[in-house]
Amino acid sequence: MRYDAEPAYVLHARQWRETSLLVELLTEHHGRIGLVARGVQGPKRHVLRAALQPLQHIRFDGVQRGELAQLRGAEAIDAAPRLSSDAALAGFYVSELMLRLAPRQDPYSGLYELYGEVRERLRDDAPLAWTLRRFERDLLEALGFGFDLSHDGDGAPVDPAARYRLDPEHGPRRVLSERVDAGGRSRTATGRALLALAGDLVPEVDDLQGLRRALREVLAHHLGGRGLKSWELMGELGRIAATPGPAQASSGTGADDSVS
Repeated sequence: MRYDAEPAYVLHARQWRETSLLVELLTEHHGRIGLVARGVQGPKRHVLRAALQPLQHIRFDGVQRGELAQLRGAEAIDAAPRLSSDAALAGFYVSELMLRLAPRQDPYSGLYELYGEVRERLRDDAPLAWTLRRFERDLLEALGFGFDLSHDGDGAPVDPAARYRLDPEHGPRRVLSERVDAGGRSRTATGRALLALAGDLVPEVDDLQGLRRALREVLAHHLGGRGLKSWELMGELGRIAATPGPAQASSGTGADDSVS
């Protein structure tokens, strides 16, 4: 298979041998693919090397004869978002989640567009917690793992005053008492939060953390029990109680509360 001027987003790139890179791309027409970019470390190859950085939007040529394609050329379509601090970690999380859940060479409808949308929200300094909850919801839906957040798994309307856990195979389940993890944190979300997410309305500040933890259980299930490096990083940095920055002030939470 040949790829000619194929639009794609760079999800991940790592060193391979002395002068090459192994790159994971989310393409517009062919889903996620892996490729080898040879000879990109020379002094005259900095433009190509810059085009293969995570979050970069590119157009590339390549040939696929086995599991990995061979890069023939690539150029940047635009400038990648310049993210720092919490937003940079959020960008890493978004790319890692897409990398782990999007199957190879299986172009699920909407994933390419979804990644582009969240990339622009990160560029625009949108509130991180809400940006990531929307992304998680839409990613699960695009992969066929989503469910109706306005009704529980048995078809009853969600009660805004009740609490729910998200069963990955069943949908929202109403709980009579909150379950907590080893750190004493609830893994349930309010019905009010679920209804807000279903209607694409920003939840109340107090609801965002519960919504994050409830969605994380669903994501962890589909990740097969193996967590994300971005989750580990947040735990290692001990930033659970970090003070929200300007980009997160309106959401009441920083990237640590969004990602970890």
